Amino acid sequence: MTKVLTVFDDAQAAAAGVLRTALAGRGEPFAAGVEVGTRVPSTRVPEEVWRYVMVRKDSDIPHPSMANSRVTLRVTCWHEDDDQAHDLAMLCQGLLLVHSGPVIRGVRPGTGPLPAVDDVSGAPLSTFTVLANIRPRLA
Repeated sequence: MTKVLTVFDDAQAAAAGVLRTALAGRGEPFAAGVEVGTRVPSTRVPEEVWRYVMVRKDSDIPHPSMANSRVTLRVTCWHEDDDQAHDLAMLCQGLLLVHSGPVIRGVRPGTGPLPAVDDVSGAPLSTFTVLANIRPRLA
């Protein structure tokens, strides 16, 4: 019996792409000018106000059959104040929960959004997690 080689594409990059595209088309004032990436910018300083969404993969658990992988994605949203950080996080969470595409087949809520303060810049942030099912790809 020959086994089929399957792989899973980058869920972290896929989720960042989903949010980048979806946020660009939103009309909410707190979504205007938001950047989305997978790393914390090295330029964060207390003097700059910035709107940024970071997507990181916390865990990855492939199903033994390799027919699915479940990943935990952590999304952190920085903004000018606590309320806008929370609103941005709620919007990002909602955008991921309704998404289904070629990499991410479905998303369920995890934890949060939870308020916090950036330990380097002092900027308000809000963070949440989602559980994403990742579609396998034949390699």
